Amino acid sequence: MSSKAYELLERAIVERRQVLCFYQGHVREICPAILGHTDGDERTLAFQFAGGSSKRLLPGGQWKCLNVAEMSNVALRSGEWHGGTSHRKRQECVKDVDIDVNPRSPYKPRRRLRR
Repeated sequence: MSSKAYELLERAIVERRQVLCFYQGHVREICPAILGHTDGDERTLAFQFAGGSSKRLLPGGQWKCLNVAEMSNVALRSGEWHGGTSHRKRQECVKDVDIDVNPRSPYKPRRRLRR
């Protein structure tokens, strides 16, 4: 059974909605792109476009690997979808991908999106 936060992140991916959450002491504004599990832990690869971070957030935002269990006050909101620029390196954040915002995902997600 998935956590409430996981279910909200899944909905955010399907509906392409922004997520506001509290993670490791910081309010973060993210757009989750990949959701699934790594070694039994719920994980998301998300593009953080605003908010705080333990390290300075790059101008324009950056990709973050987040442990869903450490997220709190997760809320969806409307707004521009942020996905960053394309990347050349294969993601290693989520080993078992349940859903990927990319309908042509190379990660064999259990659930495919249609766009």
